[in-house]
Amino acid sequence: MPLAYWLFLVGGLLLATSLASGWLRHTPVTPFALYVVAGMAIGPWGLKVAQVHWLEHMTLMEQATRVALLVSLFLGGLKLRLSWRDPRWRMALRLAFPAMVLTIAGGALAAHALAGLAWPLALAFAAAVAPTDPVLASLVSVDDARDHDALRVALSGEAGLNDGAAMPALSLALLWLVPSTAPADWRHWLLVDVLWALPAGLLIGFGLAYAIGSLATRLKAMSGDTAPSDLLALALLALTWASAEALHASIFFAAFAAGLGLRHTERTVVSRHPNPAVRDELDELSSHPPAEVLVNPNLRDHVKPAEPAASIGLMVSDALSFGDTLERLIAAGLTLALGVAFATFWSPTGALLALLLFVVVRPLSVWLATAHSGAGHAHRLLLGWLGIRGIGGLNYLGYAAVRGVSTVEIHRLADLVVTVVVLSVLVHGASAQPLLAWRQAVQDRRQGSS
Repeated sequence: MPLAYWLFLVGGLLLATSLASGWLRHTPVTPFALYVVAGMAIGPWGLKVAQVHWLEHMTLMEQATRVALLVSLFLGGLKLRLSWRDPRWRMALRLAFPAMVLTIAGGALAAHALAGLAWPLALAFAAAVAPTDPVLASLVSVDDARDHDALRVALSGEAGLNDGAAMPALSLALLWLVPSTAPADWRHWLLVDVLWALPAGLLIGFGLAYAIGSLATRLKAMSGDTAPSDLLALALLALTWASAEALHASIFFAAFAAGLGLRHTERTVVSRHPNPAVRDELDELSSHPPAEVLVNPNLRDHVKPAEPAASIGLMVSDALSFGDTLERLIAAGLTLALGVAFATFWSPTGALLALLLFVVVRPLSVWLATAHSGAGHAHRLLLGWLGIRGIGGLNYLGYAAVRGVSTVEIHRLADLVVTVVVLSVLVHGASAQPLLAWRQAVQDRRQGSS
């Protein structure tokens, strides 16, 4: 299908959801679910005016989904305005690592037993569908740096970490699937893909962001520059990606850590402001500081455009705005294509695996991983359910395809992964808003009775 046709469809969908956003907020329907349904409507199951041949263009799919993930991970890290000592990180780490390992183990067992997949392919399937998605999880993740809700922070931290945390499992599966099982390969997997790639990704991303953010803050403050900083965010993301690739570090960890690093720079600069009252006010305006700082009557006489607090605020705000726009645009196109492709890859076995993953494997894994965490039963159950799958699974599928997995095995994997992702977008997306509204109502009742 011509590119102009896809642009017309994506543009029309973005316009429609933008105009209807006021009504959509009061329904359980998410924009991404609408994009998927629209894809089904114009695909082979509907009007038959669009067709997606993903298996013939796996390299393109991997690259497109990788860009979407990196932008979303960077944006997710930027929205988390937490100190490293904040106790809410503990729950995110429980979800991103022990819960992830348990989910992969349970998913691989289910795929082997129910779908008849050989263990290597079952492991690849589990690695693709286990991570929660940073792109499509906007309803349940932190959307504002002032949002310190424990549930949202945990889900945001998990989504930022678990795409990178699951990659070693996929790499391990590829050692079995692709004929390269020499002892050196296993040593390489342990030393490079696990012990080096994960911590190195965090250090590279955070270090680059902190260094570039600090330098840019000083230079902009010295020159009094208040021009938009969109290109700085793009440059930071590009340098982070290239550096992580060159040093064989996790690009997913690096992108998330870059967002955290730029936000940490902003927190550091704000904390150094000489006026305590201004510091407190800036902390309250940490979501989009510059626009609010320059018009806020409590601050405009104390924070000038040439001050570091305003400079770093401009950078953070522009990065948030730029990243959010780019993320929505790419995600809309990918989810529309996902809906079109669903007719080709629909699998009843995949639907059964999705049911097990959503209702048994993920909730049980989270329940076990969060034991003795101090969280209530309802909180832990919500964490177990609110784990939408999405673009990350498609990226893992493309990653496996371009690294030598046979066409037959990729076909089997694609049927299962695409089915799980589409059902997750629809089921988890439809249930998130009602569940969060119920949770808020319970919290309000408790506060009212106390």
